[in-house]
Amino acid sequence: MASEDTSPAPGLYLVATPIGNLSDWTPRAQCIVQQADYIACEDTRHSSRLFQNLELKAHPQAYHEHNEQQQAPKLADAVASGKVVALLTDAGTPGISDPGFRVVRECRARGLPVFSVPGPVAFAVAWSISGLPTDSLLFLGFLPPKTAARQRIFAQHKESTATIAFYESTHRIAKCINDIITVLGPERCICLARELTKLHETVLTGPAGEVQAQFEKISSKGEFVVLIAKEGFSL
Repeated sequence: MASEDTSPAPGLYLVATPIGNLSDWTPRAQCIVQQADYIACEDTRHSSRLFQNLELKAHPQAYHEHNEQQQAPKLADAVASGKVVALLTDAGTPGISDPGFRVVRECRARGLPVFSVPGPVAFAVAWSISGLPTDSLLFLGFLPPKTAARQRIFAQHKESTATIAFYESTHRIAKCINDIITVLGPERCICLARELTKLHETVLTGPAGEVQAQFEKISSKGEFVVLIAKEGFSL
C-alpha cells in the first residue's frame, strides 16, 4: 500500500493510469487517490481494479463524456472549498482524448490549482518505439468514423512535416489503413501499435502496403495507435 508523510495541497489532480500493464500505476498516483476527498472516474468499475489494495478516503464517483458538463462545475466547487479532487480516466492521462478538459477549464477560469500526476499516454508510448521521426508530432485524437471524412483529413495533412498520430478502434482500423493507402500511397511509412504494455503488444512499422499485409495476419482486437511519417521518410 502506498503512503505519504504529507497530505497533498487542495486542488484538482489529473491522475494518469496504466494503459495496460498495472505495474505502471505509480506510487505518487496511489498516494493522491488514497488521500483525495473526491475521486472522479470515467468508469468506476474499470478503476476498481486499481483501488483493490488501497484504503480510499473517498467513494469514487462517475465522471464521463455523458455527465462531464454537469459534473465539472461541481468538482470545481469542491476544489474551491479546499478539497483534494482526483480525476482518473480508464487508461492514460485525463483530458487527452478522454474526459477532463471541461473541469480543467472550469478550474483555470476560476483561478483554482490544477496539478498533474503524470504517467502513460498511448500515442507518446507508440511514438517513442515506432522508429518514426520524433522531432515533431501532430496529434489528431480520434478520426471521424466515415471514410470520406478520414480521407479528407489525410489529404489535408499529406504534406505535413510532422509525424501524425491518432487513435482508431478495432471496428474501423482495416478501413483506416485502406484510406491511408488510397490517399497517401502504399509507400508512405506508418506504424500500427496495439495492446501497448500488455502481453500481446504488437507494433508494425514500414510502408503502408507492407504493414497492411502484416496486419491481416494478426488480431485486430483492441484500440490502435496509428502513426504516419512525413512524405519521403523510410526506415
